Amino acid sequence: MGRATDRRGVLRIDLDAAAGRGSVRRPDTLAVEEPLEIRVGAAGPGRRRPLAVTMRTPGDDLDLAIGFLLTEGLIRSTDDVLTAQLCAGAETPNTYNVVDVVLAPGVPEPTADPSRNFYTTSSCGVCGKASIDAIRTRSLFSVSADPLSVPAALLAELPDRLRAAQRGFERTGGLHAAGLFSPDGGLVVLREDVGRHNAVDKVIGWAVRERRLPLAGHLLLVSGRASFELTQKAWMAGLPLLAAVSAPSTLAVELADEAGMTLVGFLRGNTMNVYARPERVTI
Repeated sequence: MGRATDRRGVLRIDLDAAAGRGSVRRPDTLAVEEPLEIRVGAAGPGRRRPLAVTMRTPGDDLDLAIGFLLTEGLIRSTDDVLTAQLCAGAETPNTYNVVDVVLAPGVPEPTADPSRNFYTTSSCGVCGKASIDAIRTRSLFSVSADPLSVPAALLAELPDRLRAAQRGFERTGGLHAAGLFSPDGGLVVLREDVGRHNAVDKVIGWAVRERRLPLAGHLLLVSGRASFELTQKAWMAGLPLLAAVSAPSTLAVELADEAGMTLVGFLRGNTMNVYARPERVTI
């Protein structure tokens, strides 16, 4: 419903330009960042309560909400959701920054915990966790025995394929991307967002709604770094391989080892580092 990009006037300065022509006023395209409130509860009037507010780029908001609930361990499949709809908020003009999720009968409602702040910025996927124990959510899916095998030469081609499909980044230069790939390197689905974790949740939410979980035999490529929260989200979706164009963190590597997931970092050009379960990457 909302715009993914917006136009603003800027002063463009170029110190390498010829004398007297080093600055010019012109329009620039920016990535939109707006809050999305996720409300969850049982059926019935007035039953849904605010669960989370995340800063995101509008678009694929239902996928974002459902992916968030799955990766938080609050739902297990699309059958746990009765309805999910984009609703009007309190803004004027209305930007439809609310998703209302009705849980299926028998699915436990999230417990309200005042010590847990569910507000997350576009740069942080676990800002709302109240304790270290709450950060680590166990996946329903085992990935350690997944027989996926990917040639390193094929992996090296995927960042260019991801980049070629990033229409939002092409216009703004300010969006992260997450791409789900098949074992032969085909791009299954791509999502963009100002937040790395939101882009991943949008991909996983799409997979939930398409009844494709677990994502066995597939791999996820992210345009930024491989942080702990992205590794956990990949595990929650049953992905056996996570690759990133930038660096992983120590906790991401530890979690990948624990899960039996292959973790690839610094995937750039013809080089890469494999930090966990390297046997899935063939030379």
